[in-house]
Amino acid sequence: MQFGFVSAILAEKSFEEVIDFAAANGFSCVEMMCWPVGKAERRYAGVTHIDVDALTPAKSTALLDYAKAKGVVISSLGYYPNPLDPDLDKRRVYIQHLEKMSDAAALMGIDRITTFIGKDPAKTLDDNFNLFVEVWTPLIQRAEKMKVQVAIENCPMSFTMDQWPGGLNLATTPAIWRRMFAALPSPYFGLNYDPSHLVWQQMDYIRPIYEFKDRLFHVHFKDIKVYRDKLNDVGVLATPLEFMSPKLPGQGDVDWGKYVSALNDVRYNGPACIEVEDKAYEATAADCERALLTSRNYLNQFIY
Repeated sequence: MQFGFVSAILAEKSFEEVIDFAAANGFSCVEMMCWPVGKAERRYAGVTHIDVDALTPAKSTALLDYAKAKGVVISSLGYYPNPLDPDLDKRRVYIQHLEKMSDAAALMGIDRITTFIGKDPAKTLDDNFNLFVEVWTPLIQRAEKMKVQVAIENCPMSFTMDQWPGGLNLATTPAIWRRMFAALPSPYFGLNYDPSHLVWQQMDYIRPIYEFKDRLFHVHFKDIKVYRDKLNDVGVLATPLEFMSPKLPGQGDVDWGKYVSALNDVRYNGPACIEVEDKAYEATAADCERALLTSRNYLNQFIY
């Protein structure tokens, strides 16, 4: 596996500084955030380490040469909006940026973008699925033409009251993934698999690795801790942050030995990136760096 991290946690660093940190601390890859330049809409969003709106062949070459000289690979270009947003003006902006992401990935020879399917929280699952087919068919066709993989993360995005209860991402369960891949069977359409989101949904996070092994384009290392006393108090229909919390790998409920073992069983050798969303490690820039190093130290026992 290519062992790295998601660059969002190092929001204040430049592209070069992110690459320097990765190289100095034994990481072989980075999932680079490529949000449009501007104000973040939520935590860990709005981070721009590669500005695809301003990317030129010369700039692309310079970025790639810098990373190569440091021995670091860009695992993916990351951007996580809601492409099925009911606000058509917002939806148009998100879709246009996703198109630019595919163009940038092809230009840079990275050949992978990571994102969300999106969801209209006011619509039924079936209506959202029809919307998914409408919006994503041309996006996947465009990516396939350029030989760029589209890896969808399985986060429900239902954490805050403006997202709950419907959530802002359709691609959350194996049942939905099966249906999506049947509707759009392109070999360039797959998963950015994060086990933590299945944990707090009370689901098996190991079995899908075997079923969807050919759709694993990118994986995340992020943990989650479910507080059973809180869950018993508010139930699974409460907003998730009422009974769980994102944690660093090894500090939550994911069995990382079993997780990595399953990835090894299916011969997964793609990018595996630490994603930090642990509030205990974000007070300062030094905390954010410590979060990555603490996660690296714990995960090294399974990877190396």
